Amino acid sequence: MDSGRSEGLVPAAVKILVAGGFGAGKTTLVGAVSEIRPLQTEESLTVAGVGTDDVTGVERKSTTTVAMDFGRITMGSEVVLYLFGTPGQDRFWFLWDELALGALGAVVLADTRRLADCFPSIDYFERRGTPFVVAVNCFDDAVPYSAAEVREALDLDAHVPLLLCDARDRASSKAVLISLVEHVLALSVRPR
Repeated sequence: MDSGRSEGLVPAAVKILVAGGFGAGKTTLVGAVSEIRPLQTEESLTVAGVGTDDVTGVERKSTTTVAMDFGRITMGSEVVLYLFGTPGQDRFWFLWDELALGALGAVVLADTRRLADCFPSIDYFERRGTPFVVAVNCFDDAVPYSAAEVREALDLDAHVPLLLCDARDRASSKAVLISLVEHVLALSVRPR
């Protein structure tokens, strides 16, 4: 069986989290870049969530991730990225510690219609010391803001990369992942 890889070469497995608020586009980003059909644990929003799930700004959203999303992308013959999308609602945050184990880094997906929803993700990765980038998912119906305006609103440290993206677009989502890997590499060679 020919796998297309050099004999004896096993690609490095790299775990990356995709986090952010409810409705920010995490499932969409994982699905856009995954070379396999992504595992999605989407469930329909029901009346049981009324009063618990705030859909302000994302009223058309009809499903939510209740455990995780999982996808895979191969980068050449040497690296395989395993993508784990976290659930966005605080009632599922107990899963985050398990999902974060062994992660190289994280993408915090932000939605300017609900920007405050990404603060818990940023705080979580800062507390853990996990390298992360912030990717602003530019929704069609959202007021456009510049990266500098979002950086200021989030009070991000200057060394944290911030990008504008379209989570539906494979190339845009890949650029976010590449930015994260470059950020992690830069941190690993930076003098302490």
